[in-house]
Amino acid sequence: MLDPITLDQLRALIAVVEEGSFSAAARKLRRVQSAVSTAMGKLEDQLGVPLFDRGTRIPTLTDQGRAVLAAARRVCAEVDALRRLTAGMAMGLEASISLCVDALFPLGSLVELGRDFTRAYPAVDLRVDTQSAATVPGRVLDGTATIGVMSLPGLPSGLERQLLAPIAMVPVIAAGHPLAAGRGPVATARLVDVIQIVLSERADAGAADQHTLSPRSWRVADLRTALELVRAGLGWANLPDHLVREELHAGRLASIRPQAWSEAEHRVHLFAVHRGDRTFGPAHGWLLGRLGQLCVDGETPARHGPGSRRPTRKRPAARRHDAS
Repeated sequence: MLDPITLDQLRALIAVVEEGSFSAAARKLRRVQSAVSTAMGKLEDQLGVPLFDRGTRIPTLTDQGRAVLAAARRVCAEVDALRRLTAGMAMGLEASISLCVDALFPLGSLVELGRDFTRAYPAVDLRVDTQSAATVPGRVLDGTATIGVMSLPGLPSGLERQLLAPIAMVPVIAAGHPLAAGRGPVATARLVDVIQIVLSERADAGAADQHTLSPRSWRVADLRTALELVRAGLGWANLPDHLVREELHAGRLASIRPQAWSEAEHRVHLFAVHRGDRTFGPAHGWLLGRLGQLCVDGETPARHGPGSRRPTRKRPAARRHDAS
């Protein structure tokens, strides 16, 4: 059985309330006033509740009418969104995008990306998943994600990649730890009894943990956990500059320079990856372009490079006393 309530009736109700009269609503809808009045009468009959107070000169909603108006606005908004969505699909616009990002991807850039994407493509769903570096390619290959962001240099067959930006990595330790008091490179022998906090790859990802140096190591699944363990003085870790920058500036952490490491351990590169056999619509194209732009805009030199100490506060200038 077809529902007798129509969108025209709901739009007429909204117009009457917004315009303040049946005649003004009729002019807006380009219909005769009697048609609008008839539509409102039928809507009341079909709903079984009075929408307007007939004892007033101007259309005044009853309590039931105000509730129906709110529902009518929601229905019309959803229908308008549906029409925009299908109109975009007819022009090649995707219904959704699945993005899988490496845990090293800056959270601030991810938030900005989501905000910009919502403004540019409000009708397209964006699903975001954060994974370890070795997991990202598999998610893209099996179709779970349509675009990935990863930091591993190797690329499985079937994927194409686009260089985004380097991420500065800083080996850090709690400011109160004995290693923080030293200067210059830290010999590997001095790290034997110091726990290294490592961002661990999943056992089924098929990749070994990266840049493990200390014989003793604790493996964690996310960067925030690693940061908290380092702050607590439990060990050291090689963490992204964007994550530890404020901690270094505040003096809660200090950077160290392992003697055994080259510059490769102090910088990793992010890549956007996607399947080579996929044809992207405008939303995917926009997202790939914005990813590159965000990474370039967000790239700043590490304020505390490898081996630098925590910042020293400038002493206030001595107050000058003129002889009287």
